[in-house]
Amino acid sequence: MEQKKLTASKSANGKIFLPGSKSITNRVLLMSALSNGETLVENYLNSDDTQQMLNALKNLKVQYKVVQNKHILIKGCNHNLPNKNANLFLGNAGTAFRPLTAVLALMRGKYYLEGVKRMHERPIKDLVDALTQIGAKINYTNNLGYPPLKILPGNIQCDENIKIKGNVSSQFLTALLIAGPLCNQNIKIQIIGKLVSKPYIDITLKLLAQFGIKYKNEEWKKFILKAPSRFKGPKKIQVEGDASSASYFFAAGAIAGSVEVANINKSSIQGDLEFLNVIKKMGANIEYLPNSIKVSKKQGLVGMTIDCENIPDAAMTLAVLALFAKGTTTLKSIASWRVKETDRILAMETELKKLGAFVTTSKSSITIKPPKAINNNITIDTYDDHRMAMCFSLVCLSNKNIIINDPKCTNKTYPNFFKDFGGIIG
Repeated sequence: MEQKKLTASKSANGKIFLPGSKSITNRVLLMSALSNGETLVENYLNSDDTQQMLNALKNLKVQYKVVQNKHILIKGCNHNLPNKNANLFLGNAGTAFRPLTAVLALMRGKYYLEGVKRMHERPIKDLVDALTQIGAKINYTNNLGYPPLKILPGNIQCDENIKIKGNVSSQFLTALLIAGPLCNQNIKIQIIGKLVSKPYIDITLKLLAQFGIKYKNEEWKKFILKAPSRFKGPKKIQVEGDASSASYFFAAGAIAGSVEVANINKSSIQGDLEFLNVIKKMGANIEYLPNSIKVSKKQGLVGMTIDCENIPDAAMTLAVLALFAKGTTTLKSIASWRVKETDRILAMETELKKLGAFVTTSKSSITIKPPKAINNNITIDTYDDHRMAMCFSLVCLSNKNIIINDPKCTNKTYPNFFKDFGGIIG
């Protein structure tokens, strides 16, 4: 197995330019494909997950071209994807698999959707149940409630509430919100139970508004769309830097120096910027600049109890940051970690214990007490999970060597991560 050794470091200083957001890129690519006219997607993220979406759009006969290696010009299909019979392989890209499931269920075609083994272990039943309520025909080809899926032409009727559970993955609701306009009827999406990861739904709603789709949000309990509502390409749309990816560099500055992250600022539509408020309470210094954000070490970091419901991805960075904090850190409301690229609660517990931390977990929380001294020369397993690789890289700032297994798993969202990270540590 390939490994990346990060040598012991005492400081982190410098400036990095953040790559585009995965969450925004995949949403915008699909919305552009459904629109009328052409849309130029600027500063899109070129990564494994976004390539899965682009490959799918290509198979669906959507026309696009890369411009200057950093933008994509997409010719929209005006609500009607040309290919009505396609087999799609989507890797482990949830931000591609879930929305495409909903969109293709309304396309009156025959589609087969599959992915890697882990994708076939990630639940999708709540989304499928919601779609079958309105007449979609979706069959499981292996295990009930999990991909692969076979989609057949259905008789779509959206005249009743579409009910969807909100407590497993916000991607299910995002998928319905994107597919909703394709019904060409008034629709009401009703949330059953508690809605997790609201900031990711907020991203979806704000991007949809830029494409002319405006839902009425009734206190996160019901979402209403009046017909006719059609996707209208905004001609040009800019993808902001990825706030989840920024968390590793923000944490590095808080631990060991001063790091400025460009291509993101306080006006970002991404909820993961809440991470900054958390580390400020832990003791970091935050400075908001016009086109960047700078985080600096102020004094020693202090452990605390943190509700991570709105920042599930950035919360992984907090788990490693806990190694550098005085006292105990508890991360709550992280049940969604269990159904991500791996069981992240179990993976985080296993790897933190290798480093000497005292760790306890529940179904939806993790509590971390740092060791007196972090163990040196530890090899970290990454479980084919990009965020495990990136957040554990911070351990080198304890002035200890750390070895990361399968470093290329970061290609999922941040192919140049180790190059950028290596440029700030010393």
